[in-house]
Amino acid sequence: EVQLVESGGGLVQAGGSLRLSCVVSGFTFDDGAIGWFRQAPGKEREGVSCISSSEGSTYYADSVKGRFTISSDNAKNTVYLQMNSLKPEDTAVYYCAADRLPNCWALVVAGPSPDFGSWGQGTQVTVSS
Repeated sequence: EVQLVESGGGLVQAGGSLRLSCVVSGFTFDDGAIGWFRQAPGKEREGVSCISSSEGSTYYADSVKGRFTISSDNAKNTVYLQMNSLKPEDTAVYYCAADRLPNCWALVVAGPSPDFGSWGQGTQVTVSS
């Protein structure tokens, strides 16, 4: 069974930084993609970023491009989301997700596939004004 555990969320002032971590078990990074999503009250779920080792690709939503950086440490089965220059609009619950289908664009648009993907439990990020 694939399991994902997020950590690193918290309260930060606008302009500050946070680093989220997603520890993944039961999943081989070389065979799929890992994405970060967020959902704020009253807003649709948004695909924030994705990394695919098999494709050698990354993805960033326009809303975070230039501020967020996704990376992975395959030996530790961990994916990170470095979030800089945070804005109050970034406040949301952040989720990581894994999918054995390796295409980042498909993952961030549709979420993990029912047969080949899994969600983490989420971590709260709050950016104060």
